Amino acid sequence: MRIVVDVSPLSHPRTGIGNYIRGSLQGLVTAAHAAGHEVVAFAPTSLHGPRQIREALAGIPVETRLLPLPASHAIRTAWSRSRRVSLERIIGRTDAFVFTDWMYPPQRGGLRATVFHDLVPFHHPEWCTPRTVSMHTHKAHDAVRTCDVLFANSAFTGRDVVETLGAREDAIVVAHPGLGPGLSPDGSRFELGGPTVLGVGTIEPRKNLARLVEAWRGLGDEVGLALVGGEGWGDRPDLADERILRLGFVPDARLGELYRGAAVLVYPSLFEGFGLPPIEAMACGTPVVASAHPSLDEACGDAAVRVDPLDPSAIAAGVHEALDRRDDLVERGLRHAARFTWERTGRAMLEAFEARW
Repeated sequence: MRIVVDVSPLSHPRTGIGNYIRGSLQGLVTAAHAAGHEVVAFAPTSLHGPRQIREALAGIPVETRLLPLPASHAIRTAWSRSRRVSLERIIGRTDAFVFTDWMYPPQRGGLRATVFHDLVPFHHPEWCTPRTVSMHTHKAHDAVRTCDVLFANSAFTGRDVVETLGAREDAIVVAHPGLGPGLSPDGSRFELGGPTVLGVGTIEPRKNLARLVEAWRGLGDEVGLALVGGEGWGDRPDLADERILRLGFVPDARLGELYRGAAVLVYPSLFEGFGLPPIEAMACGTPVVASAHPSLDEACGDAAVRVDPLDPSAIAAGVHEALDRRDDLVERGLRHAARFTWERTGRAMLEAFEARW
C-alpha cells in the first residue's frame, strides 16, 4: 500500500496540530515499513516551506514530495475546491491519502482520510479567526461526505463529529496523540525562581488565561506564574503584572525542562479536542490542575485535579489541592501518560487502512 500524508502545516512553527502531524507520521512510518507498506510525505507549500518541513521531519525515514509554490495557500484552496485535477496526477499512485485542515484535493481512487482535532469553529466561532472558521467549515463537510476514514484525536471528538456533522459511526477511528522525546521526570529543570504555576497555550479566548491569572493572584506572593505560548488573537488577559514570567513560544526540546521546573501545570481551557499539555506535564512528573470540561476527560484520566474553568477561586483551590496531593498525582500521572505513544497512534492509523483496503 502507498500511503500519502499531507504535511504542509509543518512549514510553520509547530504547535498542537503540527506536533500531531509529525508524531503520527513517525508512528505510521514505523508501522507501515514493518508491514511492507510505503509512506510519502507530501506538501504543496510556500517557497520557503521545504526547508522547514525537512527540518521538522528530520529523523523520520520517509520519502518526501515537496512542491514549493508562490501563493501556496491560495493554490491549495483553489485545488481543493475546484475538483479538476486529481491528486494522482500530481503525486502518482495513491492507495490511501490523509489530508489536513489546509488541503483536501480530489482523488480518482484509493482510501481517503483526514484527522479531526476539534469542532471549536462550529460550536464557538467567536473564539476563532474568520479564516479558521471558513477553512474548517469547507474541509469538515467535504471530509464527512468523501472520506472512508475519519480519524479523531479523542473519543470525545469522534462523538462530536458524528453528532454535529452527521458522520457515519463506522468511519470514526480514534487515534490519540502521543508524547514527544524529552518528556520524562529525568533531566534538567528550568529555573523559575521558586514555586511556580505554569500555563501553556496560545493567547486566545478558549485557553482562558484571564481566569488563570485571576486565580494566581489569589494564591499569594509566594507562588509565581509562568506562561508559555504564542501571541494568538482575541481579547487579551491582563498580563502587565511584572511578576508574570512570559516565555512566548518555546521549542519542543525545552518543554520538558519547563514542566519539570514547575510546581504545577494549570490548564483551564474551555474546550479542547484532546488537550496535550496535561499528559506532557504528567510524563515529566508535574501535578496537573485542569478544566472539568468533558473534552479533557481522556487527557486527564484520574490523574488530575479537575476544576470549574469559569471560577477563578475554584482554580486557586485546585492548585492548593494539587500541591497537597503531589506524590499521589505524580504517581497517577506517570502511569496515565505512559499510555500515549506515537507508535500506538501510527498503528491505529495503519490498521484502519488495512481493514478497508
